[in-house]
Amino acid sequence: MKYHRFLNKITTVIIITILSFSCKSSVSKKAEQAQATDKSKPEANLVYGDLIIKEQSDYLMIPVVVPEQKEDKKIDLSLSRSYERNNQLSNIIFYRKQDGEAHILLNKKAIITSFDFLEVKAAEKPPTRVWLYKIIDQDTNVDTKLNGEDATVGYLSDLSGKNLQQITPNNTQIINWVVVPSQNTIFLKIIKDSDNDKKFTGKDKTNFIRVNLDKPAMRSEIISNQIEQEIKSSILK
Repeated sequence: MKYHRFLNKITTVIIITILSFSCKSSVSKKAEQAQATDKSKPEANLVYGDLIIKEQSDYLMIPVVVPEQKEDKKIDLSLSRSYERNNQLSNIIFYRKQDGEAHILLNKKAIITSFDFLEVKAAEKPPTRVWLYKIIDQDTNVDTKLNGEDATVGYLSDLSGKNLQQITPNNTQIINWVVVPSQNTIFLKIIKDSDNDKKFTGKDKTNFIRVNLDKPAMRSEIISNQIEQEIKSSILK
């Protein structure tokens, strides 16, 4: 009887030892696989464009290129306005020439499809100098990525890249814009996703946004619903 009890204890110890070793081996293999996965996905290096220098500004600008584009597309960032699609940016660094203070334009994931320096001069008034940006910062078509099919919204900032303000509505795309110096105003043509199908097509409505550069937050749409209905009624007579 004692002999059988001894054999049972030995057998139990052997089984526990085997199970323990098997668990450790499994955990070890999973850890190795995780490390291998981490090594196979190295952190992407940021790509910076050429310095952008405006004599009218106390700041230098350093474009930060969208990382996914650095391997398969040629990058030419020597110009300061109207970037082509293959030169989209994820951010811009502003560096003060005098003391080296630096900050970034955006604190969120986005694509800057273009930016333009505006200098508006009117008689008997100091010139207005701002940056105008076209930015994709919302996944409006819900495909889990930011691209040209999403809303492209207009923003203004001062020459330091601060006081960033949105000047066109959400869920719209900018088509073009024009500045009227005598009014210190910019007019932007936009397209709305008016049928709410998460796409921007010829079926959607267009409108114009008036933005006073002195007070960018006080924007207004030019074509009201009443005007649109009057146009429709005159056409359909």
